[in-house]
Amino acid sequence: MAGAVNGGALIEVDDLVKIYPNAVDAPPALGGVTLRVTQGEFVAAMGPSGSGKSTFMNIVGCLDAPTRGRYRLAGREVETLDHNQLAELRNRTLGFVFQGFNLLPRLTALENVMLPMVYAGVARAERRERARQMLAATGLGALGDRRPSQLSGGQQQRVAIARALVNRPLLLLADEPTGNLDTQTARDVMDVFTRLNREQGITVLLVTHEPDIAQYARRLIKFRDGHVVYDGGPEGAQ
Repeated sequence: MAGAVNGGALIEVDDLVKIYPNAVDAPPALGGVTLRVTQGEFVAAMGPSGSGKSTFMNIVGCLDAPTRGRYRLAGREVETLDHNQLAELRNRTLGFVFQGFNLLPRLTALENVMLPMVYAGVARAERRERARQMLAATGLGALGDRRPSQLSGGQQQRVAIARALVNRPLLLLADEPTGNLDTQTARDVMDVFTRLNREQGITVLLVTHEPDIAQYARRLIKFRDGHVVYDGGPEGAQ
């Protein structure tokens, strides 16, 4: 796991605004969002389509830039970073899990998990050991030699979680991670998130439209029309 953040604030955004130039006469995707996420939190973001939750997630993940406003991630002013620095920040500080598993079909589960460490310059022997450890942590220690086609949807998502965490990021970003899963498998995957957050202190920011999935978080942020309209306990998901 990467080092601790001074003061405990991992995500700091102030008056964050995002305006898409081609969205004629449309309100801003984000209309001045200010909030903090502390290291070790488990946060769910909810809101209807067009509410701004996915735009917020993309900016937090350094996949998009705000039109204006301030964003600090792990104490770094993101807007001051160049392309290479942003790529390094994403690789070492962030882990991503998406609705689609995005596994490479010709690689085994173990090889898929090892892949991010290649770009991080980790030696091969350490890559294999850390990948095995992360597969074990997500309950797949015995399935490392299987290819994605030999795994269930829930198992594939667990491989994706292991891959997201193998570089020991400070923050795990999960965008609708249970959207392609049946109810019981979704619960199993959310149990993995919960355990990793509680036992390893991994900060989780989860985007979902499902109230029952949001209940796994300890904090809920609701977006509407580019603004935060609720920031409190997960009971607000109902």
